[in-house]
Order: sequence, then C-alpha cells, then structure tokens
Amino acid sequence: MALEASDMRLWTGLTTELAAQILVEEGRNELPRDKGRNIFRQAWDVVREPMLLLLLSAGLINFLLAEPLDGSILMLSILVVIGISLYQSHRTENALGALRDLSSPRALVVRDGERVRIPGTEVVRGDLIVVAEGDRVPADAVLLESTNLSVDESLLTGESVAVGKVADPSMHDVDVARPGGDGTPWLYSGTLVVAGHGLAFARRTGASTE
Repeated sequence: MALEASDMRLWTGLTTELAAQILVEEGRNELPRDKGRNIFRQAWDVVREPMLLLLLSAGLINFLLAEPLDGSILMLSILVVIGISLYQSHRTENALGALRDLSSPRALVVRDGERVRIPGTEVVRGDLIVVAEGDRVPADAVLLESTNLSVDESLLTGESVAVGKVADPSMHDVDVARPGGDGTPWLYSGTLVVAGHGLAFARRTGASTE
C-alpha cells in the first residue's frame, strides 16, 4: 500500500539529530528498572522470614538457659542460611538483568533516509521501523506498509493463533488501539513477527507501550 504524497516524509524517517533529541526528552525504550537493594537490606529481608525468626529465638533461649553450644550451632545455621539466600538473590538479579537485555534486541529503523540497525532501547517515538519474520517489535506502532504480515500477540492477549495485520498509512497520526482482533494496523512492543514483512511508524515506547 503506497503512502500519499503528503506523507512521503515518513519514508526518510527521523534525522539522527532529532532522534537523539527525542531520546533525551522521553528516555530510553525500556521498562523502568527497580532500584537494586544493598546487601544490608537483603540480609534484613532474609532475617525477617518467620523460620529465621524462630531459629533466632531458639538460639537466644539456649543462651539464656546456659547452653551456649546449642545456641552457637543455631546462630551458625542462621548465618549459613543468610549467606545462601544472599548468594541466590545475587544470581537471580543477574539472571533477570540478562533476560531484560535479551528482551530488547536490536531494531532496523530508517534514519536520514537509510536503514540502520540500532539497539532496541534507542528506538524513539516517530521512528520508521522495518519488521520481518522472526523480529521482535521494538515499540507500539502503526503499520504503514505490509506484505502478508502476521504477528504472535499471545504475550498480551493470551491468544495462541497469530493475527494478520493490514497496513493503513492514514492512521500514522492516530494513537495505538488496545490489542486484539485480526486485520488491524497496530503492532505492539515485544510481540513476535511470525510471517511477512512491513514498515511501521513508532507511536509509543518504553513504559508507555501496551
């Protein structure tokens, strides 16, 4: 489906300078990150667990009953549990960070009239995105041109069957509608293109996406 002459500016995409300005003003195309907990906060959270409180109480009671050996063993057990919990928590946070990086793959966009591949976190509102089979859609967008494009939106709708998409260039200045339905021009961040290819105009990024 061809664009109208008045919309031919869309084909050149954003300029590098304008994209950088939008990125500074609106932020990176990623979900907000939780502030990391320091080791003391993590240890406090572990100690507050009911089982740990029970062991701690038992240890103190043993000391009060003049049984230091049993009390020391219980206290040592508490320290071991805290150490294991902190280690597992650290590994989990690292794994989540790696998964977050994997969920934001590189994207093919049109900048200054040329196709360039950039990190998904640098896609901004107004970018012209090139999508093809196997790609993760990097932002909520409206489809301007497509050829047999189908997208798996189960991430959002729970529907296991891919839905067909129909380009509608006249909708490039309309906000993205809610997910659901077949034959719409809307693409959603994080969904997977399972067939075909197309061009899409980014409308929402980061925490603003569906």
